[in-house]
Amino acid sequence: MKVLVTGVAGFIGAHVAQALLARGDKVVGIDNINDYYDVSLKHDRLRWIGQHIHADSFEFIKMDIADIPAMTSLFAEHQFDKVVHLAAQAGVRYSIENPHAYISANIVGFTNILEGCRHHQIAHLVYASSSSVYGANEAMPFTVNDNVDHPVSLYAASKKANELMAHTYSHLYQLPTTGLRFFTVYGPWGRPDMAPIKFSKAILADEAIKVFNYGNHRRDFTYIDDIVAGVLHSLDNIAQGNQQWQGTAPDPATSKAPWRIYNIGAQKPVQLLHFIETLEHALGRVAKKELLPIQPGDVPDTYADVEALVKDVGYRPKITIEEGVKRFVDWYQSYYKA
Repeated sequence: MKVLVTGVAGFIGAHVAQALLARGDKVVGIDNINDYYDVSLKHDRLRWIGQHIHADSFEFIKMDIADIPAMTSLFAEHQFDKVVHLAAQAGVRYSIENPHAYISANIVGFTNILEGCRHHQIAHLVYASSSSVYGANEAMPFTVNDNVDHPVSLYAASKKANELMAHTYSHLYQLPTTGLRFFTVYGPWGRPDMAPIKFSKAILADEAIKVFNYGNHRRDFTYIDDIVAGVLHSLDNIAQGNQQWQGTAPDPATSKAPWRIYNIGAQKPVQLLHFIETLEHALGRVAKKELLPIQPGDVPDTYADVEALVKDVGYRPKITIEEGVKRFVDWYQSYYKA
């Protein structure tokens, strides 16, 4: 297949592109290489993608998904079979500081993706949603049948909006779309604004790490290889309409239109303090901890019910937190020469 991967210089995007290329697909990757975090890491990811592949298999184009003329030309020039949309303005707390960045990338940009798919007969659009959409919901584990109408950050609200926008296009134009709610992804090539890299850097420098909610957070940490397997399985299983769907008792995760929503996580929530202990063991150092209250926009716990994804596409997470953290630390110490 010829697949468009947006956000290809990002953490998940780079791994997805690598996996698609490894199985023989052609990939066109786009990214605006913004400076939300260190751009050198993004360029290094692109070089990593390009290793050991045929030159004709991968093309990178620097492009902003919010640029309407550029996105229109991109879809017209390349006859994509499918699209994996991972580009977004990330970060829960940054959405409090800079809300307009989220409207531009996550709303305007997603509209451009939907329009490109609609006008060019894309067979399947798989896009990134987020566990953040569960917001104020406290029922555990989070299931795709839960109500998600109470987001607690603009980032979460933008991801819920993406799911609604996708449904509209699936309904009006029969565009198959699958939204994947990612749960706390970690692993090699991860984002430097996320806990694994921030904590590792501080621990090795003998500096205190900030532990919010006094370490009582629980997160469904999901290793990147499990995420990538779920993305590719979903891409290969084109969304179908649910013929049993009833408007009198609507299922929030399906529709009569070819539209699906899935959780993608490890289904094993880990307390933040235990994650830190696992990281300490892998690094061979003890962390200094500054225990702090919960931050605005944060949710105390995340816990994914992934049974729908298991049933429909055969997804099953495999990597334990101990194995995943060890692999991450091996990469971190190699890449950062730490």
